[in-house]
Amino acid sequence: MPEQYVTVAGEGEHETEVSRSRFVCALAPAATEEEARAFIARIRARHPGATHNCSAYVVGADAAVQKSDDDGEPGGTAGLPMLQMLLRREIRCAVAVVTRYFGGTKLGAGGLIRAYGGAVGQALDAVGTRVRRRYRLVTVTADHQRAGRLENDLRSGGRSVRGVTYGAQVTIELGLPEGEIDGFRAWLAESTAGTAGLTVGDEDYVEG
Repeated sequence: MPEQYVTVAGEGEHETEVSRSRFVCALAPAATEEEARAFIARIRARHPGATHNCSAYVVGADAAVQKSDDDGEPGGTAGLPMLQMLLRREIRCAVAVVTRYFGGTKLGAGGLIRAYGGAVGQALDAVGTRVRRRYRLVTVTADHQRAGRLENDLRSGGRSVRGVTYGAQVTIELGLPEGEIDGFRAWLAESTAGTAGLTVGDEDYVEG
């Protein structure tokens, strides 16, 4: 697994115009192919009168799955340049849909390639990106008396707290770099006088 990857900051949209044709690029994070396909279907439904809804997605931190669709544009002039832009910008786990409303002027193969690729590039600039780093997921359990201060110490110390659950005890989920687990275990024992529990789970990617 790569130590980190870059993805889009969230769902967003940006519109450009080329020779009176409108190109509306919608972007979203996509952890799986199912998420990517569902987003593509949602954007298609949003633009039923569009001339084309072309798409591309890259799934996996290692870009294991790469798909593109020209949706009726000449082969290789829409989906592929969209995909190439995602890869050139080193974007992972993301999907792009470019909706075209034809403006009456044909762009030619070169013009289409520039328009579709450029639409994705400009949308990435507008929507922004975020870095997700590989961490080990850990769960801390503490009594209610200590949990509030413990959570505050974790957040103020820059720890990546993923969630807090209140039950008989308070459960705090967070991500830690592999090399920091032993040090964190010692810190936790000292901070809570040995009363807090620590469970080390699987690896995952969290915002770092």
